[in-house]
Amino acid sequence: MTAGPFLSGGTHDAGLVSRGVSVRFEGLQALDRVDLRVGRGHILGLIGPNGAGKTTLVNVMSGFQVSEAGTVTLEGKDLTGLSPHHIARAGLVRTFQGMRVFGELTASENIQLGALARNRMSQRQARSAAGELLESLGLADKADRRASTLPLGDERRIGFLRALAAQPDYLLLDEPAAGLNDAESSDLARLIDEARRRWNIGIVLIEHDMQVVMQVCDTVQVLDHGRTLTIGSPDEVRTNSDVIAAYLGAQ
Repeated sequence: MTAGPFLSGGTHDAGLVSRGVSVRFEGLQALDRVDLRVGRGHILGLIGPNGAGKTTLVNVMSGFQVSEAGTVTLEGKDLTGLSPHHIARAGLVRTFQGMRVFGELTASENIQLGALARNRMSQRQARSAAGELLESLGLADKADRRASTLPLGDERRIGFLRALAAQPDYLLLDEPAAGLNDAESSDLARLIDEARRRWNIGIVLIEHDMQVVMQVCDTVQVLDHGRTLTIGSPDEVRTNSDVIAAYLGAQ
């Protein structure tokens, strides 16, 4: 297992870092001084009960939510308050729950959209990039299939490749395995793990599917009522009595 998100030997600003992030919605404290750090090539699982603040934190980090306090930095560059577009250009790309694809487009066309979103390239270059990505991850046979005709597991993998096509340094994945069966979840987890190793991508993974969390995460951070409950290895978190009481016991 690779090292956790707090980079041993690294600088204080290395990686994707949130410090003291707080968000309040009409009197409800959604996030209360939450810190998070993940480095290149590492996967941090972000888990907790519904309403714990996981998606709110990812929204702040990706520019879709303004925080009342705290900062977000990427390799020392301050991203706080930047638009989602500028954050994606800086190398931080996020997916939304379920990584939905455009059903009327082919798998290749969906991935091309990801390539065009961040990179200044022609349609021909984007098509070539999509083909290379499909080939390198063993999905070339799906290239010309209309996305709406693909099984749900394949749709999710194509949605993940679309995010990869933007050539991110860091990825924020919001429940990519939602609705998948065990076999589909395992296939998606293997793809995520292979991608982070091949391209040295840092990943924050929000996921309720503990099979996926245990399969790919180096470190797990648990949120509860907008605060960090604990951070540790998957095995440490799985056996933590506070985590079992707050979250896993209800799973």
